[in-house]
Amino acid sequence: MTGFRQYKIGARLFGLALGGSMTITLFFPSVNIAAVSSTDVALAKQLAIGHETGFNLEDPFLLGKNKPISVALKVDPKTGQPIDGGMMVYVYQQGTSYPAGILHPRILGEGIQQLSEQQGHINDATDARKTAGAVFTLRKGTYQGREFSYIDNLTATKGWTPADVMKVAKDEDVSHAGKGKTMFVREGCWWCHTLLPEETQDWQVFGAPPMMGDFNGESPTAFGSDRKAPDLLHVGSRNSSREWMMMHFFNPRLVQPHSIMPRFDYLWGEKDAAGQKIDFVKWRAEYDEYREGKRVTPPDVPSFASDSEIRSLVDFMLSLK
Repeated sequence: MTGFRQYKIGARLFGLALGGSMTITLFFPSVNIAAVSSTDVALAKQLAIGHETGFNLEDPFLLGKNKPISVALKVDPKTGQPIDGGMMVYVYQQGTSYPAGILHPRILGEGIQQLSEQQGHINDATDARKTAGAVFTLRKGTYQGREFSYIDNLTATKGWTPADVMKVAKDEDVSHAGKGKTMFVREGCWWCHTLLPEETQDWQVFGAPPMMGDFNGESPTAFGSDRKAPDLLHVGSRNSSREWMMMHFFNPRLVQPHSIMPRFDYLWGEKDAAGQKIDFVKWRAEYDEYREGKRVTPPDVPSFASDSEIRSLVDFMLSLK
């Protein structure tokens, strides 16, 4: 009986220690983050990535469903008149879940919340999600004498609908970064790459570290827990070549001969940009000939289709600036 009583005490102490460590690790940081105002980076990420990126009931197989579309808009979708300098808008089609900043405006921070609700009318979007969706952008406004960026619900303030925007948007102006982050998580990219420069030497090579307010409303953050390859937080600034990205994902050895990164050629799907069936067996055989010195140049990498998973992943990479 004495041994059993000691076992119960030990089990309770272990449970107390585990619960305390989880509280310190998960709860306290969430309180701290919620108390910090969202930065411009956080606002843009929320709108571009959308709601939960990891496993969820709306996308249980991580196919990139339920995600917004980012559009570099060049003309007014209602009048057709050019927009001076263009503007970035975020299209939420009917039924697409809104990000945390729309659903829970308090996490935006003082000033940003008030401007987003009063001038941006973001609360109007909630009722319209299932029927019409919404179009958002970021604007500058003044609250109590200070300037803030805030979320503007263009569907409420300008009458722009998702259909209006997509009608005038060209494919080269569209980014599927939200779906691309799902690919990033699903394919385990964060097992080797981080999105968190940590040390001074990192900052010199990979760019400035993030701020706490950069993560408001983001889930998951995809920091990564181990680094076997370069940090990618600012990779879109270091390398903006879509062609290089395409070669790197199809077969990393095309651009880094000693790379240990696996091929992601299967993300191309069955057909290329021209609708032709991709012959992966033939490509790999020709690449082996190139690697063995039997041909001078490697085979051409097939261009990906606009609706392929790799297009979305590349869009996400290029959005990391």
